[in-house]
Amino acid sequence: MTELLDRAIAKLKTLSASEQDAIASMILEELQDDLRWDRAFASSPDVLAKLAASAMAEYHAGKTQELDPETL
Repeated sequence: MTELLDRAIAKLKTLSASEQDAIASMILEELQDDLRWDRAFASSPDVLAKLAASAMAEYHAGKTQELDPETL
């Protein structure tokens, strides 16, 4: 375990049980979300590559326009 994680856990131990549970839930959800993204990207590298190639082809063909955040 890293020093930073040790410090964080030491700080967490000073919180109430409900606060500890809330933070533990957030951490577990974040880790699960990371796993879902990893699996999604691992199972579709060809699809992502094709989408990227298609987007670049449209860009080079002049079929795209610059995004203006002010008009969103």
